[in-house]
Amino acid sequence: MSEPIVWLTIFVLSVFVGIEVISKVSSTLHTPLMSGANAIHGIILLGAILVTGTSEGTVALVVGLIAIVLAAINMVGGFVVTDRMLQMFVRKPKKAASTDAPGGAA
Repeated sequence: MSEPIVWLTIFVLSVFVGIEVISKVSSTLHTPLMSGANAIHGIILLGAILVTGTSEGTVALVVGLIAIVLAAINMVGGFVVTDRMLQMFVRKPKKAASTDAPGGAA
């Protein structure tokens, strides 16, 4: 079997496994998993910066810069989504009962 077919088979199988795993995650666990994924994206961004910094060709530099931009957008977007999800669970403060007499009399 040729090497590209093996890589394509691995990719397709990993897509199916990823869809099955993600669809089984309950909504309670989604936010902590998103935070972990954002940390991983930070590591990916650091790796893209390190590899691009040591590149010698123009094509490698351009591809590396594109990877840095996309990784940064992915990481920042993930943190924004996680923050918005966490805001859904924040309890709103109850309004304090007014001690003034009705009608404005003091």
